[in-house]
Amino acid sequence: MPYPPTRPRPPAAAPRASRFLLRFLQHCRVGSAALLLASVAAFAPAQAALPQPLQLNAADKALLAKVETYLNNQQGLTANFVQVSSDGVTRTGKAWLERPGKMRFEYNPPDKQLLVAGFGLLVYHDPELNQTTNIPLGSTPLGILLAKHVDLNSGGVEVTQISRQPGEDDITLVRKDKPAAGSLTLVFSTNPLELRQWVVDDAQGQETRVSLYDIQPGGPYPNSLFQYATSSTPIPSGGGG
Repeated sequence: MPYPPTRPRPPAAAPRASRFLLRFLQHCRVGSAALLLASVAAFAPAQAALPQPLQLNAADKALLAKVETYLNNQQGLTANFVQVSSDGVTRTGKAWLERPGKMRFEYNPPDKQLLVAGFGLLVYHDPELNQTTNIPLGSTPLGILLAKHVDLNSGGVEVTQISRQPGEDDITLVRKDKPAAGSLTLVFSTNPLELRQWVVDDAQGQETRVSLYDIQPGGPYPNSLFQYATSSTPIPSGGGG
């Protein structure tokens, strides 16, 4: 199955992979003190221009209901992915998603990094630097997608934009309690309805775009896929996204 036609960007010379993935975690708006301090300057102006909730019409509400039903009926999937950052750097790999709260991104060589969500945490590991970063999954935009029950029209999630084009519907979401922390845009094909892409934007306007292809519904998957440990001890059990 070919890559989806979702506005590709030209490849560029790749910076160090660990720097790219650490920036991806920053885009997810983590709760760690170090990353919070690193982004204080960027968040000051963002507070003055918070995204506004969209006034939903009947067609919007019908689309959200259809998408919610689709997402809540999906236990999990595997797919190949193409990940593109704002600077045009492109990476590829394989992804596993399982609701609630589980995700694994394995990057193709030469990248060796690993991104795992499970048991309430999002974990990034860089084997070259022997560094591991843990952040609460619920504090990231991806927690919306991996929630036990996806509700796009109430609760803690707010719709700020819906755009439609031939064969594609895009829905942009923020968390009500952290509207300046970043947004998540879900991109769906319309016939059949299928999640094809998501885009994470941070308060600085930096973007990480992930396109899925060769999608295979499935699950449940072994819990070991969603565990990472620096030793033999797994990630402690906790709530999902």
